[in-house]
Amino acid sequence: MINRNKSKKILFLYILITLAFFVFLSVMLLTVMKPRHMPSIYAKESSRAQRGSIISADGFHIATTKKLYKAVVDTRYIDPQKRNLFIELFSIYSGMKKKAIKKRLSKRKGVVVLSYNIPQIQAQYLKKLSYELRRFRVFLELKNPRTGLRSIHGLSIIESGESREYPYGNLLTPIIGYPHKIEDDGYTSIKGVKGLEKRFDADLAARQNGFSRGKRDVNSYIILNKESFTKQKINGLDIQLTIPVSLQIRIEKLLDKMKKEIRAKEIMIAIMDSHTGRIYAMASSNRYLPKAIRRKDYPSLNSGMIEYSFEPGSVLKPITFSLLLEHKLINPYDLVNGHNGRYRIGRKVITDEHRFDWLSAENVIVYSSNIGIAQLAQKLSGYEFNNGLKKFGFAQKSTPDLIYEKTGSIPSSKRLENEIYKATCAYGYGIRANLMQLMRAYSVFNNNGKMVTPQIISTIIDEYNQKKQIEPFEAVEVLRGATAQRVKKILIKTVNEGTGKKAITPGLEIGGKTGTAHIVEKGKYIHKYNTAFMGFANDKKHNYTIGVIVVQPQKSHFAAQTAVPVFKKAVDIMIEEGYLEPDIVQQTRTPHKSLH
Repeated sequence: MINRNKSKKILFLYILITLAFFVFLSVMLLTVMKPRHMPSIYAKESSRAQRGSIISADGFHIATTKKLYKAVVDTRYIDPQKRNLFIELFSIYSGMKKKAIKKRLSKRKGVVVLSYNIPQIQAQYLKKLSYELRRFRVFLELKNPRTGLRSIHGLSIIESGESREYPYGNLLTPIIGYPHKIEDDGYTSIKGVKGLEKRFDADLAARQNGFSRGKRDVNSYIILNKESFTKQKINGLDIQLTIPVSLQIRIEKLLDKMKKEIRAKEIMIAIMDSHTGRIYAMASSNRYLPKAIRRKDYPSLNSGMIEYSFEPGSVLKPITFSLLLEHKLINPYDLVNGHNGRYRIGRKVITDEHRFDWLSAENVIVYSSNIGIAQLAQKLSGYEFNNGLKKFGFAQKSTPDLIYEKTGSIPSSKRLENEIYKATCAYGYGIRANLMQLMRAYSVFNNNGKMVTPQIISTIIDEYNQKKQIEPFEAVEVLRGATAQRVKKILIKTVNEGTGKKAITPGLEIGGKTGTAHIVEKGKYIHKYNTAFMGFANDKKHNYTIGVIVVQPQKSHFAAQTAVPVFKKAVDIMIEEGYLEPDIVQQTRTPHKSLH
């Protein structure tokens, strides 16, 4: 009986020990598996790559990106005894006024953003300050009531975004365009909307963000050693232009002055190497600040050089004339009846500003006779005229470097069989073009019959300063060399004897054609005009195609009094800047003999 009771007690004790051991194992297993709020021995830092810059031909950063940082602090961790020290030091390092810092700190208890727009250099100083504040024990080590662990939260400097900067204000707008800000997980980044910022957005955009991961020290900084891992950031590509700031600034100032002088709505100019298509200046009088666009700037946001399509008027006459020469339908010395300034084709009456009885075919261009070119154009078939305009690049994109181009229009071959449409198109009505299309077309006369493509981008530069040159597009043959040379001589004669006399510059080869055209509003021609001068300026080493468009001048509706003076003053600037060298023999004085 005693042995039986003893056996029961041993069995009960054994079961109790087994249960206790099972409970112990269960608790240990749960402890191991349960996530614990322990501070990680590892730390991770991210660094955002930034957008590339737009750089001028002479090395100036026209558009660049500035990183912005925000300063964050948890007020609960600031030692009350050292609060004033914190405010004093943060004010010195950040440039913020102490009053503003106090106001932000007192707004709430907990996490406070002291500043959102800290430049990169200041951010580096503030990061050093954060380390020093920890060293001087400005921040307390507090116990987390939820986890029971003690920790320190100091001053944190965090990348908050990027800002696009334009150091030269409105220089090169609207060609350069402007960006918009976009939010990405609390980070403000930049995206191009118009101009070069939009066209090359994919190239300029940041390529790859970087980060570092590794064991941390007591101050939560990463220990960089063989156990740590770093992924390098790759910034966006830099885009270098063919346009130098030195020339562009002077041309823009010229347009600002001339806009007031001739009371125009807008003036545009482009200067291009006739052999390569490289653009040296592309300017508008209507510009804006990309970082401060106002409502009144809205009409100027579009790049008029490619987005303003208009009837070119008489600047189209040399192109019509060249097609007649190319098809051997006329001789420059053929006589044309001027009909004393008034000529009827069907129901259409064509008039000339200056009355002529008879004039040579080439003088139709020199003295800009609508009646003369209207009669000569009848020799072209509708197909020859339409196809010829296409070969000159009309109704097609002029350059791949700009975006949102309005390519304009030309009459169909069938419509150009009609004698009235053929006549009016011959002197630049019923066809729409933009400045850069006209630049391409006129390069043909200054490049032995070959048409170039306007080029604004010269070089792409990567993260490691490796440069990729953008080669000019291959020139397209439009006319025989002999035809182009003949028209070129006529354009030179037009400047020396005809409507372009005010463009004469001694020592340079200057040629060109004036143009004036009525503006259409609501389907009707009104008493408002656009004037133009398309031409070239050459010395022994350089050949430039230069085009000027004046939108709605009020001083005069004649191109000779509006567009031509702008052309002439631009050529003068090019001489002063060394882009053209007049071939003028300087008379040297005979030195006086010294008297002894």
